[in-house]
Amino acid sequence: MESSSDFSNSESQAGVLCEDLHKSVRSLRRFHFPPDFQVLPNNGIYILFERGEFGHDGNRIVRVGTHTGQNQLRSRLKQHFLVPNKDRSIFRKNIGRALLRREQDPFATDWELDLTSRAAKAAQGIRIDRDKQRRVEERVSEYIQNKFSFCVIRVEDKDSRLRWESGMISTVSLCDGCSPSANWLGHWSPKEKIRKSGLWLVNELYKTPISADDLQRLNVSTA
Repeated sequence: MESSSDFSNSESQAGVLCEDLHKSVRSLRRFHFPPDFQVLPNNGIYILFERGEFGHDGNRIVRVGTHTGQNQLRSRLKQHFLVPNKDRSIFRKNIGRALLRREQDPFATDWELDLTSRAAKAAQGIRIDRDKQRRVEERVSEYIQNKFSFCVIRVEDKDSRLRWESGMISTVSLCDGCSPSANWLGHWSPKEKIRKSGLWLVNELYKTPISADDLQRLNVSTA
């Protein structure tokens, strides 16, 4: 059985790893909206920072993401920042959820509907207030474009991308030094995991963090 001191030591180690991770990624080129998508690599991991959110003496990481299809990093970031379709970006959907819940807007129920498939559009699309949907999408775009910046790490191999993504997310979620501010929009999220973690994520939280060796390789790849 793990003792309380062992648990305390593991928490402390997570904090050290998270601080080092932040230092590494904050040394990378930072992109703000509108970014030059053409200079981004075709494959990699993106790390998001949010204005007003701090940790480890600088902007704190609020989301880590990647892509599964080859050569789709730019497309994925455009889905988050540009394309007004929350059914193509869970990040956009989560931002909208928090905005609507903060305002106690009943449209939050319709915002949950996924209209990606033709069958869903036929069954549910008729009930949607399209003008309202468009206005909420515009607000989500405005929030993301004004509040978020990002950096990227080039990683060509899919399995490596997914492993790094999971490790980074776990590292930040396990760290007590990355708490959200009192005014963070995520406090209004209906998703408990977002509220608890301080990250715009619900998957890969509290799993296996990156190791010191991983960080060393990261430092080499980002140098």
